[in-house]
Amino acid sequence: MKINFEKGQGLVPAVIQDYVTRHVLMLGYMNEEAYRKTVETGKVTFWSRSRNTLWTKGETSGNFLNVIEIRNDCDGDTLLVKVRPDGPTCHTGADTCWGEKNEQNPLLFLAELQDFIEKRHEEMPEGSYTTSLFKDGLNRMAQKVGEEALELVIEACNGTDERLIYEGSDMLYHLIVLLTSKGLRIEDMVAELRERHKPGWHKH
Repeated sequence: MKINFEKGQGLVPAVIQDYVTRHVLMLGYMNEEAYRKTVETGKVTFWSRSRNTLWTKGETSGNFLNVIEIRNDCDGDTLLVKVRPDGPTCHTGADTCWGEKNEQNPLLFLAELQDFIEKRHEEMPEGSYTTSLFKDGLNRMAQKVGEEALELVIEACNGTDERLIYEGSDMLYHLIVLLTSKGLRIEDMVAELRERHKPGWHKH
């Protein structure tokens, strides 16, 4: 990865983003030495412009920023560093340097679940319930979606909210398995819903 340190007089801005929640946590600056140390240790290290020295985030607080991925921008002079933070990022104790809560949107877990199920489909590990569904074939997977949908309807009409959520989760899981077997993803359904939300959309 070619980084243009010369453009910023030896420094490049490094945008720190939580790998899971995708929230931007802070902005720092790296020189070549800080970048190398970041790569070698897996802990984000900056160049402190005020102290004129290297500093590894978390070296005093223990709230390290563990590197998952580093990307360079199109001009080669700004880094995006995706991390897993050990704790609050800001020195004030806040999750981010903008005072925002670093919480994951629960809906993002659907993409994680889709990725997990796709991995099961690729690897087919023994002893996995998901593997057994794929081995049972398309008809069985479709049948399971129908069974779970029926149980969802029953709980909606005569059950509790807790059981409604439980059975709905079962149905959603089996639906993602079915989609995966067809080479599709839950995002394909989201795209369809987004299309339907547009003004002027008409049912096919």
